[in-house]
Amino acid sequence: MDIQKQIEVIKRGAAGIVSEEELARKLEAARKENRPLRVKAGFDPTAPDIHVGHTVLLRKLRQFQDLGHEVYFLIGDFTAQIGDPTGRSVVRKTLSKEEARKNAKTYQMQVSKVLDIDKIKVVFNSDWFEKMSVARFLGLTMHATVAQMAQREDFKKRLDSNQDVSLLEFMYPILQGYDSVFLHADVELGGTDQIFNLLQGREMQRDFGQEPQVVITMPLLEGTDGVNKMSKSLGNYIAINDRPQDMFGKIMSISDELMIKYYTLLTDDDINGVNAMHPKEAKVRLAKSIIAQYYSPQIADEAAAEFSRVFASKELPQDMAEYRISGETNIVDIMVAGGQVKSKNEARRLIQQGGIEFDNVKVIDVNARISSSGVLKIGSRRFLKIIA
Repeated sequence: MDIQKQIEVIKRGAAGIVSEEELARKLEAARKENRPLRVKAGFDPTAPDIHVGHTVLLRKLRQFQDLGHEVYFLIGDFTAQIGDPTGRSVVRKTLSKEEARKNAKTYQMQVSKVLDIDKIKVVFNSDWFEKMSVARFLGLTMHATVAQMAQREDFKKRLDSNQDVSLLEFMYPILQGYDSVFLHADVELGGTDQIFNLLQGREMQRDFGQEPQVVITMPLLEGTDGVNKMSKSLGNYIAINDRPQDMFGKIMSISDELMIKYYTLLTDDDINGVNAMHPKEAKVRLAKSIIAQYYSPQIADEAAAEFSRVFASKELPQDMAEYRISGETNIVDIMVAGGQVKSKNEARRLIQQGGIEFDNVKVIDVNARISSSGVLKIGSRRFLKIIA
């Protein structure tokens, strides 16, 4: 593929490139020298699950793979023990090496749904940082100043409000920058909230006599609430391991305004005709396209049919989970033991918010007890068949 077409593919959905001219030069040099570009993206394994918000970056990496370039999937198991301060209003809790490595294994299994796992270079930054002497490690601090760090937006907000910023947190962007030096990265990808750290890599490469990497930032994807960045803690996420039926329902719940952004960042579909479609029709197409990526087109069609049957025709799903009870059983205990909620507090909150029905009758008492067979509806998309 010629250079301009490669740039067009790379630019799709990207928030910014520093700089496009440098990228063109690197692509041209790689073509002449018959070598791939080294494309780096770092992931701190702070949680074991990946949602579609993470795949915005992963899909861009896959595009680089398809263009013939070499992807370095950097697991920040060392830096995760420090904790990325980006967007944090308080000092972030650190991870142990064991926790980081455990989460990293889960990451690798999940990213294989997006990346060609046989062609990526999986690297751990503990492999080089743990071998550094104390003197050399501290020497990295010479490549940044306290004044520079204090001007970083999230640090500045915390300092202005008299909140703590640890010296350890100051080290994070320096270490991320050195990752690029060690790997001789040609390109680094990250979210728009990572721009400070990504540019630090360019500066450190210059200090070490390397050609600075091109920085490509990707937009942050809003969750199903349409307001906040997709996050497990906010409950507005769509996990790539979600059941197809759940994934379909979540995608159908997003706003019409957000739909185009999901099309652009989460699919390769041509979006020119989307605006001419009815919003519901466009959203069904979007849901099927996303589900097909992680399962199959057939399963995507089945999820669409199930959604239509349950929500349009008001019928019950065919593959409900089941839970058996013996005698009167508290409804909160049933919801937790049946795997429909993660905690009793969540179950009580759903009841108090009017989100629970048993055989089409709304449950309003958190102490209600069930003794007969029936169907428990949790929210709008979850069902539990109770067998007495």
